[in-house]
This record gives sequence, C-alpha cells and structure tokens, in this order.
Amino acid sequence: MDEARGDASDDWGWASAPDQSGETDQREWLARLDTSVVHPARRYNYWLGGKDNFEADRESGDATAAMFPSIRTAVVENRRFLRRAVTLLTEEAGIRQFLDIGTGLPSADNTHEVAQRLAPDARVVYVDNDPLVMVHARALLKRASDAGVTDYIEADLRDPDKILEQAARTLDFTQPVALMLVAILHFIPEEEDPYAIVARLIDALPSGSHLVISHGTGEWLSEEVIAASATGPAPIWFRSREQFALFFDGLDLLEPGIVSAAHWRAADEPHPRPSAQEISMYSAVARIP
Repeated sequence: MDEARGDASDDWGWASAPDQSGETDQREWLARLDTSVVHPARRYNYWLGGKDNFEADRESGDATAAMFPSIRTAVVENRRFLRRAVTLLTEEAGIRQFLDIGTGLPSADNTHEVAQRLAPDARVVYVDNDPLVMVHARALLKRASDAGVTDYIEADLRDPDKILEQAARTLDFTQPVALMLVAILHFIPEEEDPYAIVARLIDALPSGSHLVISHGTGEWLSEEVIAASATGPAPIWFRSREQFALFFDGLDLLEPGIVSAAHWRAADEPHPRPSAQEISMYSAVARIP
C-alpha cells in the first residue's frame, strides 16, 4: 500500500488520536481504502497542497495539471467561494444549518469552521464516500462538542434518501438549511440524472433554505481536455452555463447570479481576480421560496 503523505492529523484544527470506541471504525475505514484507484477528494487535496493523497491521486492530478495548468488556482478559488457563501448565509440569511455533500478532505476554512466562528450554535452535517475522509471525521467529532454540533455521514450523492434520513439525526428539516454542493455535481454523468438528485434534496428543505453549487464547465476548454476528463480516472462531466442554470430552476438566485467561482461576491478578495477561463467553474447561490 502506498502510504498517504501524513495521517489523520490536525488539519481540522483538532488532535486526531481516536478514542478507544472509535478504533474499530477507524481500522475498518482504513481497510477499505483502495490506494490504487483515484478518488476526487484525495486528488483535490493534492491540488490544494495537502498531504492526504496517494500515488494514483498525484499522478492523476499531475496529468490534469499538464492539460489544464491553472487547476490549482481553480481549486483555491473554489474554496474561497465556499467561504464567502457560508459567510453570507450565516451573517445575512441567518442560516444555522448546513448540509455539505462531497465535502472532501480537510483544508482551510471548512464549512463548520466558517459557520461556527460566526454562529457557535450552527449545525453542520458533512457527507462523503471516501474512507480516508471518515478517518478525519473521527478526529473532528472527537473534539467538536464544545464548538457547535457537527456530524458526518458516509454516503454517496447518488443516494439522497440515505443522506436525508441520516442527516435528520442532526438537522431540523422544518427549519432552513443550506445545501452545499461545491465541486461535486460534475462527477455525476447525465445518465444518472444529477438534476433529479438535486431536486430530491431540495424537496426535503423548507422555504428559506438555500442551495450553493459550484460546477466545472468546459466552455473555455479544448475538446481534448474535455474528452480526457470524461474518460480518465475520477471522470468529470463539464456542463454549460445553460445546463448549470437548470439546477436552480424555480429558485431565487442571489446576486450576482451565475458567475465564475472566482468572481462571486469577491470584492474583498485579492485583485486582480483570475479570469473565468482560468477557473472554468460556474457558481451560484439561490434561495428556496
């Protein structure tokens, strides 16, 4: 087994040594790791400069960077978009519940860190399907009792009913929830109907909830890059602006609407901003009426 560059350490901001009751789960999760298969969360971690990735993830990440040299800028800007969206929803919309699906491995300004800095009573449920992510989740849950409520679900976005059922342990679905689908939907091909998946999740949320999405687009990429992305390990299915807009059908888009992830409410970010072509990722936040 190719060892990860590091372990389940304090990237979440907390010590990671599991308590005795969690050791069995941690061994089980690690036993299910297939380090020979690329996982989007670990590849994303590599692009962000993280240490929790394997040789297959790094090789895939380097191959992508060779075709799309600004990929690291794109993932950094995507993380900044998440921070800005969570900040706005917590401060201005008064949201106190977040369902973050496809959260990936820890980095700076995770959803719970941003939300609970501003509102210590915020409740956050993370969802991911990578066993290594679950090892980090054990560290988070071990020390989260004094910093708001945080839970973690091992599940796949393709199973929204399971996600909703388990999230109900922590979230009150009679009160507004922010549904976070940040850089995850482009891993769902058209034949698996990502629009129906999102609609199922939205249907479970009350009025006043919000939908946050960022999504890769191929509108500025070559046909070669698009084809390679769809056929390589951890394939990506890019979507156009029109296709992206369908996820928000019937919802009330917040200003500035659908824009590059680098430009969504980014007035306070360092300037000049990267171009939409460099990022190749749309973003938007909408209120559920």
